[in-house]
Amino acid sequence: MVRDGIVSPEQALSKLKSMPYQDLDFAKLDHHRALRKGFPEVIFGQGKTLEQLETLLDCSLREQGRVMATRIDKARGEALVEKLGPRFAYCQEAALLTGGEPPEAVGSVLVCCAGTADLPVAQEAHQTLRFLGSRSQLLADVGVAGLHRLLAHVELLQSAKVIVAVAGMEGALVSVVAGLVSCPVIAVPTSVGYGASFDGLAALLAMLSGCAPGVTVVNIDNGFGAAYSAHLINKGMAEA
Repeated sequence: MVRDGIVSPEQALSKLKSMPYQDLDFAKLDHHRALRKGFPEVIFGQGKTLEQLETLLDCSLREQGRVMATRIDKARGEALVEKLGPRFAYCQEAALLTGGEPPEAVGSVLVCCAGTADLPVAQEAHQTLRFLGSRSQLLADVGVAGLHRLLAHVELLQSAKVIVAVAGMEGALVSVVAGLVSCPVIAVPTSVGYGASFDGLAALLAMLSGCAPGVTVVNIDNGFGAAYSAHLINKGMAEA
């Protein structure tokens, strides 16, 4: 119909964006999400069986050319790579499984975290950014308990197009970082901390109540969500 001039390319693309999904009985895989969002459906691994993950990953890679699954523990990650073959790679630090190759990296996103205990969440953000196609750098262990560690990297902070700041306990890193830079800052509270931190609730509330402008806060331990938003901002800037 496009070839015959009955439907324009724009109309055809709009129609494709709402076409049916692939029904796998236990899941409905949205192969047209890349048309709407710019990236294929990301698979949330928590709660899924090994067999379900294998099917979802294999189908998605065949249809889309690349795929990512989050919250994949070491045992399942290694088992899936063994089953699915060299097309897939597992990153234990980030609990991420990826298939296919990322696009050429653009822009500049900096992921920084307060302490070493925050690294799993920071790595999830960092590796997600890289696979989505953003140029990402990780700056670890620069919390406010040793403020000089962060201040030694002010030039790096101010050169980033977007910053993902990851912190647990009282979450103070975010306000300090946002007060030093002019770029958007996406804050990620982590569940790291002693009892009164309430598994990240204290950091979440502190970040939501912070005085530094330009901060957006995602949910506790949601490195993936922060990275996805940071990538959209970074990509938009690179394409402007």
